[in-house]
Formats: sequence, C-alpha cells, structure tokens
Amino acid sequence: MSNPDEQWYWDLRRKQAVPADERGPAEDMMGPYATKGEAENWQTKVEQRNEAWDDDDEEWESWGENDEDD
Repeated sequence: MSNPDEQWYWDLRRKQAVPADERGPAEDMMGPYATKGEAENWQTKVEQRNEAWDDDDEEWESWGENDEDD
C-alpha cells in the first residue's frame, strides 16, 4: 500500500519517477509531486505553470495601455 505522505520526483537523468528517498542531486530532479503519476506527467505541469506565468507577464506589461483619459 502506498504512503499518502510520500513525495515523488521526476529524475531527469534516469528519466523515471522516483520516491523522495531515492532522489538524486537537485539539479537532476523535478518535484516534489504528491503521486507517482504526477511526477511522470511533470512536463504537463511545467507547461501549464509556464503558460500561466506568460499570461501574468503579458497582463503586467500591458497594464494601463487601454486606460482612457477622462
């Protein structure tokens, strides 16, 4: 049975999900993730996060451009 408190990482070097107690150097890891499945799908999560950051950047950079002077 799996431990609900266990964290998972994606090992970029080994190209596999590993439990926290088997993780390697930080520069080779993505995570932590709550489940093995989330770790295996790390790329989707990263892409979603990056898109959200890009949207936030666009909103920040265009702030005030559409304001009309009264």
